[in-house]
Amino acid sequence: MPQIPSANPNQLLVVVTSLPNLEAAKVLAHTLLEEKMAACVQLMDGIQSVYRWEGKICEEHEVLLSAKTLVSKWLEITSFIQQQHPYDLPEILAFSPEQYSRQYGEWVQAEVNSKP
Repeated sequence: MPQIPSANPNQLLVVVTSLPNLEAAKVLAHTLLEEKMAACVQLMDGIQSVYRWEGKICEEHEVLLSAKTLVSKWLEITSFIQQQHPYDLPEILAFSPEQYSRQYGEWVQAEVNSKP
């Protein structure tokens, strides 16, 4: 799995995945927080996904999970999601915001870098 290129391992990173239901999303969110892989996780229920899978067009109700973390946690959080996710091929996307408040970035860094 490729590392996200960044000169700063403490750069804020938003990791996104989708799950089949709110219960599965909550379990994943709580574990990400308990294990200090993320400082904050937001869940958005009511997402409708339309995609092609194995030659068929599928439509599913999903929950979008958005975890605020650091670039330095990318490999750990990606590996964890792949191991714990109920889908065969989970969506795992990451975005590094170009701008965010210094205080928020410091809070994320403090939370993720503290001992579990």
